[in-house]
Amino acid sequence: MTAVSPASPAPSKKRRLLMITIGLLVLAGAGAGGWYMFMHKAAAPAEEAKTALPAPAQYLPMTPAFVVNLDETPSGPRYLQVEVQLVTRDPLAGAALQAHEPALRARLLMLFAQQTYDGVSTRAGKEALQAQALKEVQALMTEETGKPVAEALLFTSFVTQ
Repeated sequence: MTAVSPASPAPSKKRRLLMITIGLLVLAGAGAGGWYMFMHKAAAPAEEAKTALPAPAQYLPMTPAFVVNLDETPSGPRYLQVEVQLVTRDPLAGAALQAHEPALRARLLMLFAQQTYDGVSTRAGKEALQAQALKEVQALMTEETGKPVAEALLFTSFVTQ
């Protein structure tokens, strides 16, 4: 009779150990790949949100143009005529701005009438006046609606005489 050699069980144990090791490596690789895909997809919407375009700007003209007397100068009376447009990106803000236009016009008229010819004759003076006018609009709208509503204020025409 033939005797069974003691070396035959050893290869099956090595083979079993090798299969378990390969199985664990495959599971670890699948887990790592799944984790990477989950994290990569979770980061993608955040990146898309960063690159999303803002809502389109809405321009609301305040007509008619503002016409005020400037403070007296040695050369006689001077006048300022300014056409103003308000900028907002909130679709509902346009109605709020139009509803409060009389109060906005009153505040802006007072601000424009306080200016001097020398103060608005330079670009820096015009930009400072524009910033003050925007603050006036935002202050009034915050009082009335709880939000500043207007994002910017543009001078579309600026004439001194």
